[in-house]
Amino acid sequence: MSLKRGMSRRRFLGTAAQTTAAALSFPYIIPASALGLDGHVAPSNRVTLASIGTGGQGTYDTRALLNLDEVQYIGVCDVDRKHCAAAKQMIDEHYTQKSGKPYQSTEQFYDFREVLARGDIDAVMVATPDFWHGVISVAAAKAGKDIYCEKPLANSIPESRAVVDAVRRYRRVLQTGSHERSRDNARYACELVRNGRIGKLHTIRVNMPVDNHGPIGPQPEMPVPEGFDYQFWLGPAPDAPYTEKRCHFWFRYILDYSGGEMTDRGAHIIDLGQLGNGTDDTGPVSVWGEGMFPKEGLFNSAMSYKFGFEYANGVKMLGESIGPRGVRFEGEDGWIFIHIHGGDLEASSPSLLQEKIGPDELHLGRSRGHHQDFVQAVLTRGEPKAPVEVGHHTATMCHLANVAMRLGRKLNWNPETEQFLNDDEANRMLIPNLRSPWHV
Repeated sequence: MSLKRGMSRRRFLGTAAQTTAAALSFPYIIPASALGLDGHVAPSNRVTLASIGTGGQGTYDTRALLNLDEVQYIGVCDVDRKHCAAAKQMIDEHYTQKSGKPYQSTEQFYDFREVLARGDIDAVMVATPDFWHGVISVAAAKAGKDIYCEKPLANSIPESRAVVDAVRRYRRVLQTGSHERSRDNARYACELVRNGRIGKLHTIRVNMPVDNHGPIGPQPEMPVPEGFDYQFWLGPAPDAPYTEKRCHFWFRYILDYSGGEMTDRGAHIIDLGQLGNGTDDTGPVSVWGEGMFPKEGLFNSAMSYKFGFEYANGVKMLGESIGPRGVRFEGEDGWIFIHIHGGDLEASSPSLLQEKIGPDELHLGRSRGHHQDFVQAVLTRGEPKAPVEVGHHTATMCHLANVAMRLGRKLNWNPETEQFLNDDEANRMLIPNLRSPWHV
C-alpha cells in the first residue's frame, strides 16, 4: 500500500488503526473484483499504466493495452492537448461501459516527467516521434517504470545502446513495438527457415516500398495551433519554424526526427530478417547502400533506395524500395516470403507450408499478442518477444543502412564495438546531436 500524496505517515497510521477497529466491529464484504473472482482480475495482478504520446500509433497502442483485463490506465500524456483529451475520453468511455458507472478519473499530463514522477504508475507506453524514444525510455527506466516503446527503439545507435544499458541496469521490462514478430505465421516461417526446411539460408530479400508521401517542396511557416506545445515537441531536436507537415505523422520523413521508411516499416521487415537468420543478438559485419535523398523541401529521407548487409555467417540481406512489402528467405532448397501487414505466407512449394516442427527441433514459441505479451512479462518479470536487445539490434541495422546510403559506399562494421572500421567520417555520423538540456 502506498501513501496518497498530501497524507503524512502519522495520519496514515491513525487512519489505518481506525479502519482496523471498524473492521473488527462490523461485517466486511469484499467485492469479487477485489479478489479476482467472477472473471475479474484482482488489483494486485493489474499493471497500472500511462501512455506518453497519444497520436495515431499512440491511440492504437493505448486501445490495445486498454482492452486487457490486467491493465488499469491511470493517465495519458501528450504535448498536443487535443490528442491528450481524445485519449482520456477513449479511456473514460471504456471504463464507463465496462463498469456501468460514470468514469472520469483518467488524468491528463502534458510533460512526460510528471508521469514518471508518479509512484502509482507501473509502466508507460511510449509512442512519441522517434527522436524522443531514447530520452524518454532511459528516463522511464531510471524512474523504475517498465516500458512498451514503439519502434525504432531510438533515433541513433548510441541512444539505442543507452536504452539497453538503462533497462538492464534498473532491471526493467521493455517490449519494442515490433509487433510483426508476434504473428503466428511469421514465427512459423522463421522456424521453418531455422530448422533447415529451405536448405542452407543464403539470402534474405527485404521489399520496402515508400508510400507516396513525398518529396514535398519548401513549406511556409505557420502559426502554432492552439493547445500544441511546439517547443516541447521539438525537445532534443534542432530549433525550426512550425509548419504542419513537420509534425505528427509527417515527422518520419525528416532526418532530424526519424530515418524515413528505413526506420518506419524497415524496423518491422528487417526485424523479421533478424529472427529468421537467428541473429537477434548481433548484427552484420558490412553494409552498403545507395538512395535518392531530396535536395530541397521539407522531407529529406530516402525516397528510393537499395541496400545490403553481410553477416559473419555468410548470409546476405538485400533490400530495395519495391513491393510487395515483406521479407523473403532464400535457401539452397527453396524460399519463403512473409507479407507485412497480415502475415500471409508464400513458399516455393505449397507443401513447405504444411511442414510440422518436430519436438526436438528449434521452437520460437507463440505470442499471446504483442501487447498482452508485454503485460505478462511485467507481471512475471520475464522477457517479452521483442526485448530491448532485439529492438536495439534491429534499429542499429536501420541506422547503418541510412549512413551507408548517405555516404554511398560500402562500410565495414564491428557489431561488438558498434563502430565502423577505419572510417572516421562514418563514425561521426553515428553521434546524436541532442539539444540541451536533453540527454540519455
